[in-house]
Amino acid sequence: MKILPREAQLALIEWYRENARDLPWRRTRDPYRIMVSEIMLQQTQVDRVIPKYHAFLELFPTLEALADAPVSEVIRAWAGLGYNRRALNLQRAARAVVAEHGGEMPRTVAELRALPGIGPYTAGAIACFAFEQDVGFADTNIRRVLHRVLYGPELPQHAATPREIEQIAEISVPEGEGYIWNQALMELGALICRARSTDCESCPLARWCLARPVIQELLAAEQSTRVQRRRQGLPGASEPFETTSRYFRGRIVDHLRDAPHGLTAEQLAGLIDAERTENGWLQPYIDGLLRDGLIVVAQSAGLAEESPAYDGEARAASRLRYQLPD
Repeated sequence: MKILPREAQLALIEWYRENARDLPWRRTRDPYRIMVSEIMLQQTQVDRVIPKYHAFLELFPTLEALADAPVSEVIRAWAGLGYNRRALNLQRAARAVVAEHGGEMPRTVAELRALPGIGPYTAGAIACFAFEQDVGFADTNIRRVLHRVLYGPELPQHAATPREIEQIAEISVPEGEGYIWNQALMELGALICRARSTDCESCPLARWCLARPVIQELLAAEQSTRVQRRRQGLPGASEPFETTSRYFRGRIVDHLRDAPHGLTAEQLAGLIDAERTENGWLQPYIDGLLRDGLIVVAQSAGLAEESPAYDGEARAASRLRYQLPD
């Protein structure tokens, strides 16, 4: 299995020491704060996370505070981060730590992975960044860097599977340097070896990188193709965000954050897109949020909470009000 030589590891670590950003979660080894930051950073840019990280910890400074909080408060505190299901997963993990581990975060990757909503990457990150264990894991940045350096460009197709890259990440950790090694790989992917652009001249791994001769040309060609397909409306072009399920789900939750007594589907539809007139167009997104536990049916007019009426009576269904969970 391919692995970076020790000289390359030292070059990357030295680069990190000189170029690492001063991020708030790098100033702590508190496993709760590390968990909060790692879940917030999933699919969300650092600049958006930093203020939300501070605000969230002011509201919920400890595992116990988060575990005891009403779900609705946690969802409201998550506003602006998107992917609201992460807020539920974070609270569920905190409640499991309190209920099953006496409020003390487990230290092993296996125990961390057993927590609800904690996957292999987050478990590895907590073990490494909170407890400084020499464990390897692969987020998007690490996976991209290792693939490009060891296998070449991921375009037009990957030369290694995600599992192969994860295995390389697991066996590549220098002994006693797990914390700085993983931080350095992630930082390189965030600042230098980015998904759609690279700064190969500044990369500490350039002399070992198999992708370097062609990666910039391939990325430019891919961007040009993407723009052309979008202009022509061809399959494979990026779908406008305002037409996605994530957009509509997010807008529903956003409006319910400001409606403590709930809103009907008709009211929500009018707030989100008043020009759409077809009946029930928003209901599939509402139903998905109900299944995920992100919203509930308000207890009103004799209707059972968390159980929408599917009895065919349109009038009764139209009276259903939805709200954030208590």
